[in-house]
Amino acid sequence: MNYPLIRPFAMQASVVTSQLRTDMENGLTEAESIRRRDQYGLNTYHVQQQKNVWRILLAQFSGPIVYLLIFGAGVSFYFRDMLEGISILVVIIINALIGFLMEIQARSSMKALQKMDIVTARVIRAGRLQKVPAEQLVPGDLVVCEAGDIIPADGRLITVNHFQCDESSLTGESIPCTKSVDALPEQTFIGDQENMVFKGTAVVSGNAKMIVTGIADQTYLGTITSLVATATAMVTPLDKKLNQLSRTLIWITLTMTAIFALTAVLQGKALLTIIETSIALAVAAIPEGLPIVATVALSYGMLLMARRNAIVKHLSAVETLGSTGVILTDKTGTLTENKITLDTLLFPNETVKVVITGHQLEFPEEKLQKDHENFRLLLLTGVLCNNAEASAGDPIEVCLQETAKAANVDMELQHRLYPRVDEIPFSSDIMMMGTLHQTTSGYFVATKGSVEQLLEKCNWLQNGNDIVPLTVPLKQQILTRSEKMSASGLRVLAFAYKAAKQIATTNYLQDLVYIGMAGFLDPPRNDIRGAIIDCRNAGIKVVMITGDHPQTALNIARKVGLIEDHQSQVLTGQELPGTNDLTPAWRERILRTAVFARTTAQQKLQIADVFQQAGMIIAMTGDGVNDAPALKKADVGIAMGVGGTQVAKETAGIVLKDDSFSSIAQAVAHGREIFQNIQKFVVYLVSCNLSEIFMVTIMGIIMPGATLLPLQILFLNMVTDIFPALALGLGTGDRTVMQKPPRDPQRGIIAGRKWFLIALYAGSITLAVICSVLYGRDVLHVNDRACNNLAFITLTFAQLFHVFNMASYGSDLVFNEITRNKWVWLAVLFCGGLMLAVFSVPGLRLVLGLSVLPLRSWFIAILTSLLPLASFQLYRLIHKYMGRSL
Repeated sequence: MNYPLIRPFAMQASVVTSQLRTDMENGLTEAESIRRRDQYGLNTYHVQQQKNVWRILLAQFSGPIVYLLIFGAGVSFYFRDMLEGISILVVIIINALIGFLMEIQARSSMKALQKMDIVTARVIRAGRLQKVPAEQLVPGDLVVCEAGDIIPADGRLITVNHFQCDESSLTGESIPCTKSVDALPEQTFIGDQENMVFKGTAVVSGNAKMIVTGIADQTYLGTITSLVATATAMVTPLDKKLNQLSRTLIWITLTMTAIFALTAVLQGKALLTIIETSIALAVAAIPEGLPIVATVALSYGMLLMARRNAIVKHLSAVETLGSTGVILTDKTGTLTENKITLDTLLFPNETVKVVITGHQLEFPEEKLQKDHENFRLLLLTGVLCNNAEASAGDPIEVCLQETAKAANVDMELQHRLYPRVDEIPFSSDIMMMGTLHQTTSGYFVATKGSVEQLLEKCNWLQNGNDIVPLTVPLKQQILTRSEKMSASGLRVLAFAYKAAKQIATTNYLQDLVYIGMAGFLDPPRNDIRGAIIDCRNAGIKVVMITGDHPQTALNIARKVGLIEDHQSQVLTGQELPGTNDLTPAWRERILRTAVFARTTAQQKLQIADVFQQAGMIIAMTGDGVNDAPALKKADVGIAMGVGGTQVAKETAGIVLKDDSFSSIAQAVAHGREIFQNIQKFVVYLVSCNLSEIFMVTIMGIIMPGATLLPLQILFLNMVTDIFPALALGLGTGDRTVMQKPPRDPQRGIIAGRKWFLIALYAGSITLAVICSVLYGRDVLHVNDRACNNLAFITLTFAQLFHVFNMASYGSDLVFNEITRNKWVWLAVLFCGGLMLAVFSVPGLRLVLGLSVLPLRSWFIAILTSLLPLASFQLYRLIHKYMGRSL
């Protein structure tokens, strides 16, 4: 037996059965099915090993900043400074627990794929129909499928009867695929493989028999499973920036330590003094509060975004979304409602647009004037030639029923007046459906189907209230108009009828009266256009990637404002070269394209990779199984929470509760605000830490006995730094973030002028502390311990007041986002009170090496601590009036 088959859709059904050594009537024998199960295994997926809870917890202890903290704790323990070492370990544990608790809900994306397996399948073995567990299906099994079933394996159809499948979760095709049994060309795209069915898709109507051609990982769904398993999640931009920052701080520390050590050796200072000061420098360089502040800020952002209908499953996704420069979006269910609606009615004398508003049918452009009778007959035909029940069934038939209700048609009354006598179901042979009804005066035939096929059955045309002969020129004119509708991306159906006293009940689809055509569409969401405009104003490129038909994709892209009305550029999956064949010219063409159609899951992954290789931060939206690999590959994956498949929701980092693209734009805005807050508190923390490095280095040279102790520095970093930084992380941010382009992903969280500004901040704080210490030594004539305490107090309050320097430039000096932030005031008051408490409690004073100081020392320390804030506010005021800013 040849398995797996290569392109079974290109083979005749008889060839498939021959290759798989099975019988088209009786299927396999029980013995043969057992043998093949032993040979090929069960029809289940090889799911990748899932990360367990302990691995998730251990992952929280990775990263350069955490490594720095661990190193600092190790050094402290080595020199028997147990209190300092334990304090640092507490910091590490708190940060790890916060990250662990926020991410534990997103442990597995692969479990959802198993949920798509069904319990049983109807299979014919040895000529007998039986139900077996779907996992026991083997290649060559003969399976029966009916409406309501989930396809249990990939298979080649051998018989069909009005058989349609919903394959939107795999292909993005919003309209059910009508199946046939004829062989197809070898290059046929998966969305056009009408003689195949695929595991995990749903049967909408009819029944069929298939030969199983693929099980487990050999199915199309299994291929996507492996793509999800192998797609590598990208390191987030925030992680990259924080890692880069950590390396910079390490080099600064090493440089300052080398300068101090060299100077100390030249001065002949004791080795123990050099070591103790070096430890103080190491502690000063480590931003102990940075991991906690970043984690809390992102967690707070998660809560706020949840209120905006975006459930964030991973902390890093909050900031990453704010960095996004490209949004790769699916069409079906994301830009559109994933619900078929009537868009256009085309009658012999006029064409009208149709919309249902508040359950009422309206003609938004102009009222129907000439073809009222055609409209009435089309609605009647659509109601009678219809098998949908209770809003379930073929989406187009459901749409026809909803249109009739909106037009105030009493459907129950019509069914009583026109009881059905017979039905000719839709098939790929005749491409139409017809029903025969009895009336008080005779019979009525209702028909709908392919325009070309239906016109062959029509000899008459309904022209308003008149019936006229349907000539060949008129037929050609109708076909031309139909082709234009199809080219605009609409699914077109033609409608016809016949009323007579006597009708042959065996062949009544003849001599029909043509009524008109209807164009159906999966409509765009109402709020999409505005959201895309917001993204464009924010410098974000929006790209549609769908498995749907190119013309349908273009039509929706124009309707939502993704492209201009005159644009027609679209790249299809058939045109895209393989990954190994992507030349620079092809990559450039992909980067310029806004609409991709007829794409597979592998090609979505490929397109995402091209944008990432170009240095762009991408967000990928989707709802189908075919979107899952790209959702994982993207810098941030966004799934639809209402209409999305479980696979997509489990794989993505963000899930939208309302399936609205507008929520993405709002989430991007909030992500940008969060990054601004992160940047503010990073600048604040780094400038504070850098001031400590400068101060320890200079004090170690000019006054070693007054140098801050490592535990004092740790207290500053963990208490008086962290609370103001947290307050900055909870701020409201800049309200104009969506009017600016995305940040350059190559730039660090601190870059260029920010480092110059941080150096100025740190230098001014250091200068204030040195002035306070020198005043105490030379004017107040206090000892080294008192000078150490003066330095500690001055540095503490200088860093507290420094938080007000974080207001954005151009903002008001008094009323700005910092002074309006209640958390900032609470943090400053809390930390100020904490400093007083430290000096008031004897035990704390002893641990931190402090002593009771006279009021004049406090006055000098607090006065000098205000100098950095006053100088920078004065500097800003001068530059504001000069029309410049830092």
